[in-house]
Amino acid sequence: MFASETSTEALWTDAKGGIETSLSDAQRALAAGRRWFALERLSQGRQSLLATRFALRHPAERADLAAFEREWTRLGTTLGSATPAPASLDAVRPAALRALAEVAMPQVRINYDAGLEYGRNTQPEYGLYYVGVADAQQQFVSLARTMSVSVADARTPPRLRSIADEIAGVQRDLLSLYRPPASTERHSEFIVASSALKEARQYDTSGLRYAALLRFLQASQRTAMLSVSGDRDAAALGSQLKALRARLESGAVDHSIALLMLERGETALDSNSPVGRQTAEAIVTETLPRYFAALEAARPSAAPRGPATPAVTVTLVRWPFT
Repeated sequence: MFASETSTEALWTDAKGGIETSLSDAQRALAAGRRWFALERLSQGRQSLLATRFALRHPAERADLAAFEREWTRLGTTLGSATPAPASLDAVRPAALRALAEVAMPQVRINYDAGLEYGRNTQPEYGLYYVGVADAQQQFVSLARTMSVSVADARTPPRLRSIADEIAGVQRDLLSLYRPPASTERHSEFIVASSALKEARQYDTSGLRYAALLRFLQASQRTAMLSVSGDRDAAALGSQLKALRARLESGAVDHSIALLMLERGETALDSNSPVGRQTAEAIVTETLPRYFAALEAARPSAAPRGPATPAVTVTLVRWPFT
């Protein structure tokens, strides 16, 4: 599909490099036996590819706002509020596949709705792109339902609970690090970590425990990378990753969500770069310990305090999942 696209329009040429990188990363990860990290990178590249092709295949709607709005309305029966409620994802296994499907499922409607306003306030082609994202996410959920039949094994799904307290803990860590000069020099990294925490909180509140756990682990990695030195010995980190892999692959529990994060650390360490070592260190010292803790019974919460009197009201305007 990627190789067959020959468009010379900016919409494609601007997206092509990022898509190619994601697909190449997925191929290398799969060749190295890192199937969960490969699946994540494939899903990211596939989404961008399908969304871009969706916009390219609607030339009339890209050029005319009224035509775009008519197409947006027509798709409401498959992507919008008129779409039947999605079936449960309980049958989707392993856990990493279910987590990625749970991440995608609620974003179908979010990106579909956002596409209309974005198209109206910028250009129709950009609105079409977000509608294409919604369509790609819906396709991924359907694909996950079919994939789970062939990849399911005898391992028991992990017992997941609300991780609201754990999310709040990482949020406190992130806020404690938000001080100059890091808050200025690494502002974009704080934004990425904060966005992942917000998603984790939303998924947890909605009962999408697998998606919440995945985003929580990604947020903990991003937060830890703001403080770890990255000067740990690569060989030592490699040994720790190897030991953690052995632990995760033993026993009867499906730890594929944690394996996805571990494989991210292995891939990063292969780069033999300071950022790669920093990534691996964050995953070894923070992310995976938090995973094991999240599988334990919840600790008793502290006694609730009375409502605090707000000192200031802050209103944030944000684009979906940024």
